[in-house]
Amino acid sequence: MRNKILFLGALLGAVTANAQESELSLKLNEALKSDIRTEAELERDRNRRPVQTLEFFGITPDMKVLELIPGGGWYTKLLAPALRDDGELYVALGASRVKSNLLTVPGLDKIKVLEPKVEFTDGEDNLRTLGAFSLGETGFDAALTFRNMHNLDAAGRKNVNDAVFKSLKKGGIYGIVDHTRRHMEPITSENRRRADPVTIIKELLDSGFVFEGYSSLHRKPDDELRYEVGRKSVTGNSDRFTLLFKKP
Repeated sequence: MRNKILFLGALLGAVTANAQESELSLKLNEALKSDIRTEAELERDRNRRPVQTLEFFGITPDMKVLELIPGGGWYTKLLAPALRDDGELYVALGASRVKSNLLTVPGLDKIKVLEPKVEFTDGEDNLRTLGAFSLGETGFDAALTFRNMHNLDAAGRKNVNDAVFKSLKKGGIYGIVDHTRRHMEPITSENRRRADPVTIIKELLDSGFVFEGYSSLHRKPDDELRYEVGRKSVTGNSDRFTLLFKKP
């Protein structure tokens, strides 16, 4: 009898999880069709595969989510509507364009902007860096960053990872997507906007995270990992690693 109860409990949990995933997919697909998105943003949907990526990270519509370095808000425009009813979306670091341009847009009005007392400065290898800081908010279910780690030097990445670790609740997840650089290859003008995934994994482990897994969603076997991701022959076809970590 006990085994039957356990089985039914597991089955119910699986059904609930699937329902949440289906709800996320529904909300994201609706956001993808929104008229607040530009033609340039629409053109990137097929390459960036946002629904599959966020489902891999385990995002559900009731989560408290932090998006780091959101840039112009490509992912913000999808996450905000998906989380608007039952969850929360915060943005932090390099969020000035989101703050200036998106907070008054219908459907995006509940985005919360965190402004930690830290600034980006020049770092090693012609990259950017920032000192140790606190995000000033805790209890996040998830933190996400897309194609940003490559812009920071090792010290800057460590300070970001440490701040994220402190801000996440126990069991909280950290999802990272970035352009792939060949392992242990020195930084050059051609590969500067790429990151070594092995190095990224080691750095996250050093900050206390547990490595949960990776996805081949953004694997591009014909990217030779040699050229600048902005080159015409590479743009839209760069190999990107998709890594998932958890706070134990």
